[in-house]
Amino acid sequence: MEKNKDIYILGIESSCDDTSAAVLRDGVLLSNVTASQDVHKAYGGVVPELASRAHQQNVVPVVDQALKRAGITKDRLSAVAFTRGPGLMGSLLVGVSFAKGFARSLGIPLIDVNHLQGHVMAHFIKESDDDTSAPPLPFICLLVSGGNSQIVRVNAYNDMEVLGQTIDDAAGEAIDKCSKVMGLGYPGGPIIDRLARQGNPQAYKFAEPQIPGLDYSFSGLKTSFLYSLRDWVAAEPDFIERHKEDLAASLEHTIVDILMKKLRKAVKQTGIKHVAVAGGVSANNGLRAAFRDHAERYGWTIYIPKFSYTTDNAAMIAITGYYKYLDGVHCSIDAPAFSKVTFQ
Repeated sequence: MEKNKDIYILGIESSCDDTSAAVLRDGVLLSNVTASQDVHKAYGGVVPELASRAHQQNVVPVVDQALKRAGITKDRLSAVAFTRGPGLMGSLLVGVSFAKGFARSLGIPLIDVNHLQGHVMAHFIKESDDDTSAPPLPFICLLVSGGNSQIVRVNAYNDMEVLGQTIDDAAGEAIDKCSKVMGLGYPGGPIIDRLARQGNPQAYKFAEPQIPGLDYSFSGLKTSFLYSLRDWVAAEPDFIERHKEDLAASLEHTIVDILMKKLRKAVKQTGIKHVAVAGGVSANNGLRAAFRDHAERYGWTIYIPKFSYTTDNAAMIAITGYYKYLDGVHCSIDAPAFSKVTFQ
């Protein structure tokens, strides 16, 4: 690696239904472009075959835009970082195949990134050379998304220990499914968040699972919500429409309460009071408010990502790739995609 030469990393993310590309220079974000897919709303969830086809249409224009907005040409790139897993296999294959072909054509290193590690590393994206917003090591990170709910102890970018995780559904998955049961549409997260701001979080009580240790469970809450709704609607057919704000607020309150109880336990056990949140559900206003409340109440120093870094995005892949590049960690051209993978 040449000294005093700028390091440009192209990040590519295609694990689910967002095609994203980002460019970093020496760890500072120059561009972060994402193409979302509306086609899945009609089906109430992501359809893997449709997602992979949309990625094929989007990946070249998205990478092109990322380079243009960064103000560089592809021959300036130092390496290509890509999401290797976990995710939908068909979606991953599009990003992985493009990244391999692109890196090979330019004769530059290929760097594989764990999607979950990327979410945590979103806290290290710098928006300027003097950006010092990253948490100090070690810190505790609550990683909550549609597919994952985990409490992670972050010792280094390449040393992350899962202290607790969901044994069934993830928090985001529970929100999406409850939104679907209420007939509110997909994705449920933003809808429930918006309605919850106008409702009473104490209006209804739902079952909270009693799982030992730091692990989570959300399937019981989902079942409790479904059965309660069924009984209420039987007695009052327009119950959901009349009470949707209170239902959303009570659901959100229960999920946030479950998340924060275990997080408090993890902070107490480790003694680490630098606490971050990451993943798609970290965009939820109720969860963000709970973090601010805990900072005041328990003396935590909290780290909440910008909304643009909560959902799947290539900036988090690029910053992870940047740290791996500095350590000389590359991957071979024949490295396969993984639909399921934990922290390495």
